[in-house]
Amino acid sequence: MLPNVIIFMYMLGVPLRLCAADLCNWTGSGFAAAVDSRIVLQVRLRCTEGSVRWVYPGQALRVVLEPNLSTARRTAVCIKPSPSFRGASVFIERSGELELLLTDGGRPEQQKQVFCFRADGPHRPALYLQSSPQKDGAWSRRMMGFRYELLGNRSAANNLGLGALHTSCRPCNDTELLMAICNSDFVVRGSIKNVSHDSERQTSLVEVSAARVYRQRSGVFEQELSDSESSPSVPIWHGQIHTRLQCHVKPGDGEFLFTGSEHFGEAWLGCAPRYKDFLSVYQTAWAARRNSCDFPLD
Repeated sequence: MLPNVIIFMYMLGVPLRLCAADLCNWTGSGFAAAVDSRIVLQVRLRCTEGSVRWVYPGQALRVVLEPNLSTARRTAVCIKPSPSFRGASVFIERSGELELLLTDGGRPEQQKQVFCFRADGPHRPALYLQSSPQKDGAWSRRMMGFRYELLGNRSAANNLGLGALHTSCRPCNDTELLMAICNSDFVVRGSIKNVSHDSERQTSLVEVSAARVYRQRSGVFEQELSDSESSPSVPIWHGQIHTRLQCHVKPGDGEFLFTGSEHFGEAWLGCAPRYKDFLSVYQTAWAARRNSCDFPLD
């Protein structure tokens, strides 16, 4: 019922009210619907990642994602619902038609999931949010929100979205490894402390104790001081890295070089060779001047 109602309203030229937003995020309310129930709020966001927060959702909200990157091709969009998501359903807009992505009042576990869809068509990716009817007719406090990311790498969307877990878990070859240390969101050297598995999300969580963080985009890895008596002031980094359950990651001895991407505040595993194997690959490439970037060896 909902998709038909929304499409009918959209085709009739329901008035759109443009909402003010910063470049990446929008927070607003649906109180305008109390003045004119036909109003559809419209927001344009200009970043590759950010958030939407809609308090007292009323009628409908259209979110257009158009980042200021004319040369960057974004092939997928991923959204992650906020823990307090309720009050509206989310649709993908494609050429004037709407596809249901996320329902109001769905399963509780959907708030832990990431939903991805393709965005490589001729039109800017857009999301359409339809408010759910109030049961008592009163304006009770509801809030729906989500974080979004536009991705240029479809395999990253495959890792995040639970509908496409067919990406290979094979080890990176030498070329991929040399590119990973240059282009990854995080690069850390450390050991695996523990691995836990989540069959519901089809993911594994790797707990890492890192001796060196070469790069990270956000604060996934946090620094702590060692409580060892032999080296009481040596900083140790701790963090968690997600990967697909089908990759069958297990705890292992020795030191690894972990690389990967960061999405919605979570680290996702890319290449992870043993550090001694990485040194051999890098030094061979450096001697032949085939390294893609310089990397500190210490």
